[in-house]
Amino acid sequence: MKVVAFFGSPRIGGNTDLMLREALRAATEAGHEVVQFDLNLLKIKPCQDCGGCLKTGVCIMKDDMTQIYQAIRTGDRFILASPIFFYSVSAQAKAMIDRCQSFWCEKFLLKKDIPAGPQGRKGLLLVAAALNKDAAVACAETVTRIFFRTISVTEHEMVSALGVDGKGDILKHDTALKDCYEAGRRLVSM
Repeated sequence: MKVVAFFGSPRIGGNTDLMLREALRAATEAGHEVVQFDLNLLKIKPCQDCGGCLKTGVCIMKDDMTQIYQAIRTGDRFILASPIFFYSVSAQAKAMIDRCQSFWCEKFLLKKDIPAGPQGRKGLLLVAAALNKDAAVACAETVTRIFFRTISVTEHEMVSALGVDGKGDILKHDTALKDCYEAGRRLVSM
């Protein structure tokens, strides 16, 4: 099984990074292949709404999204890890999601789903938010649900850590890292 992870935080070693590491630890311990994209380090132009993908389902811009497109097509499990910025996913994560407009055209205009492998396609959303209210993550969950649906991920789970702002605050959270590990384990279970 191939697990594709999108790390949407600019802060290496921060709360979101630690959450993702725990989920991926569960996947690697179970013997699965993991491919991780550190979105902040990639060159991803924002979607230009140019219409280039309308008839083909293929984005005409050539940048680091090319490798992400291939991973999405060949992946079985998907993890999006993002801090919450202004009640949604980070700009790095959102730029990647917006560039999946080509998959939206392929699925909804051209009526072609990405084929699922024998284990199907499942997803996991990991979010860390400074605000200690469930409303802080609602928009991010909606954006991610639509993103996952667009790339033919039929079901997903979300783990949110609320009230974590400073780098490493997640280490003081009662259950967050354990919850991420367990969610990662469930993600790769058949």
